[in-house]
Amino acid sequence: MSTRHNYVTQNTTDYHKSLIQSLHDKEEAIAYLEVALEEYENDGDNQAFMLALKNVVEAQGGIGCLSRKTGLDRAHLYRVLSSKGNPRFLTLGNILKALGFKLSISAV
Repeated sequence: MSTRHNYVTQNTTDYHKSLIQSLHDKEEAIAYLEVALEEYENDGDNQAFMLALKNVVEAQGGIGCLSRKTGLDRAHLYRVLSSKGNPRFLTLGNILKALGFKLSISAV
């Protein structure tokens, strides 16, 4: 492998670790999810939000912990939180509640 490839891989891994560490903080996680939701509102593509939610889940204890808190099957949660995930409203609400968040509505 080239030195450049090793540099990119190392820094990408470090970024992800740093991101997950920062998402342990509830306020950081809220801001992160809000930005991802704004992206969805702008382009209608839910992949950024689902990735953000998956990262917050990882930071807050992972799929196993979320499964215990929600009572939802781990395999189901992996599917829901995939980039192609399209969770039902109830499932999304349960996931957010288990993470200590709630849905809310505001005027545009």
